[in-house]
Amino acid sequence: MTVYDQIGRTYRAARRPDPRLDDQITAALGDAATVVNVGAGTGSYEPPATLIAVEPSTVMIAQRPPGSAPVVRARAEALPLADGVADAAMAILTVHHWTDLAAGIAELRRVARRRVVILTWDQELTRDYWFLREYLPEGAALDDARAVPIADLVRLLGGARVEPVPIPHDCTDGFGAAYWRRPEGYLDPMVQAGMSVLAQLDQSIVRPALDRLAADLESGRWHERHRDLLGMEEYDAGYRLLVADL
Repeated sequence: MTVYDQIGRTYRAARRPDPRLDDQITAALGDAATVVNVGAGTGSYEPPATLIAVEPSTVMIAQRPPGSAPVVRARAEALPLADGVADAAMAILTVHHWTDLAAGIAELRRVARRRVVILTWDQELTRDYWFLREYLPEGAALDDARAVPIADLVRLLGGARVEPVPIPHDCTDGFGAAYWRRPEGYLDPMVQAGMSVLAQLDQSIVRPALDRLAADLESGRWHERHRDLLGMEEYDAGYRLLVADL
């Protein structure tokens, strides 16, 4: 059973692709006429050019919408695909779940003829995100253990361009830092269910953290501490897009 067989049952409701992030990922793929989407989940950010999607979780596969690209149940570390089967391979917010990073990256490079695109985050920056720093340091510790250093990815890719991915204030995708200017979002059970850092921690840790946030929102303390965020349109929480030409 994969992690998302356990925590992904309502994933599609909370994790709706944001069109601005989609534009950046599409631009990174360039003129690729065929794409392999690895760790594809429910199909977020999957371009029309997708030849095949690869996903290990049956729960996530079941939530893929009608008309999605063909999907095969497999892991990134052992893709059941021929060498150079597509122009590009993409992996969106998935590398931190892989059991063998080097094998997974080698597989992306093997099946792509021209380009590999990876969306991940820089933990050196993200661990200082206000939600983790002030309310859920246990979440930062979880990510410290599973996040992949950007330098390691660049090395395994044989070099890559690293692009910041600023998060819009009204981001529709409910990943970890999507609610940087809308802290009340973290109190929504649907959001919590779709966010792996909350879904994977014990509720004896998560519940008190959310209670403290709720109290700070009610008293106005959060808004006082973070008044600088309220006028910002986008925020750099450390998300990074890696683009490697092969």
